Amino acid sequence: MTERAAGDLGVETAAARLKERLYATITMISVVIGLAGSSHPDAPGAAATVATASVGLWLAALVADQQAHRVIHGALARGRELRAMLFVSSPLLLSAVGPLILIGISALGAMGLETALFTAAGVNVATLFAWGCYGGIRIGGGTLFALVAGAIDAAIGTAVALVKAATGH
Repeated sequence: MTERAAGDLGVETAAARLKERLYATITMISVVIGLAGSSHPDAPGAAATVATASVGLWLAALVADQQAHRVIHGALARGRELRAMLFVSSPLLLSAVGPLILIGISALGAMGLETALFTAAGVNVATLFAWGCYGGIRIGGGTLFALVAGAIDAAIGTAVALVKAATGH
């Protein structure tokens, strides 16, 4: 493999990992909003739901990646290919960290659970905004363009998360 091809592969892997992280962020917004809107969540139940959602999302991505690999290549992904799948999909698990920390703080009595869940949603929306701004800067659009890009990404991500939460998905 040439140095350029290896560099392109590294960039493509980074892009795939970021895509997974952003998708998981949007999904986690819907999970924590759904929990906050439920009738009587408790901290252990909320933590279990957040962890289960994150692990379930990760496992779904692995199943889809493995199935796609089998269809396209006619073989199971093993070795380097399987490690690449695990590496690319691992950011899906990171989506649970912030909400779990805030739920833990709530369990210690420092804030209410509903506040912790809405704070987790807010942090994730801010994350979408930050990535949108960074993307706007990376394409050379200037400060105003970056802020607009961030606001649009945050708004779209929030809208998708609200639709998912409202429909129970």
